[in-house]
Amino acid sequence: MGKFNFIKTSIDGVIIVEPTAYGDSRGYFMETYQKEDFYAGGITVDFVQDNQSMSTKGVLRGLHFQKQYSQSKLVRCIKGEVFDVAVDLREGSPTFGKWEGVILSAENKRQFFMPKNFAHGFLVLSDEAEFVYKVDDYYHPNDEGGLMWNDKDIGIKWPIDDTFEIKLSDKDKLHPPFSEYKK
Repeated sequence: MGKFNFIKTSIDGVIIVEPTAYGDSRGYFMETYQKEDFYAGGITVDFVQDNQSMSTKGVLRGLHFQKQYSQSKLVRCIKGEVFDVAVDLREGSPTFGKWEGVILSAENKRQFFMPKNFAHGFLVLSDEAEFVYKVDDYYHPNDEGGLMWNDKDIGIKWPIDDTFEIKLSDKDKLHPPFSEYKK
């Protein structure tokens, strides 16, 4: 394996990235992004902005997207653990409305790439999580869109049970169902 292992998923363009960590008794070192390697691995976008958030257990952020200024994202969890989800919103795609999810954690060091025209969300599974991501277009606050996190038509299988308390922002509580999706 080289510096990165690029794992294709059931949705075209959505890729799990496993970086190689070089460790010894002092700790570890790893590259998290290298343009030439990523281009060779099928991720051919130019990132323009990095973002970071911290959330506590049960916080669910999403499902978010930008309507006209869609963003490709490369996401990872640098502290704790999250369940990360991408929902295909590419009209005409054979996987339109389908989702792919992956556990991202500081321990597994995995990254998750989704191209433009995907809704994105994540659920914090650990007591606390720090989440970072690169995007290939700037955030436009007047261009926000969202979908219900628990929409039956999408059918995301969140790793929760009846005892798990989901914490949503007021904005995320108001997202419409997938049946009302409009770009």
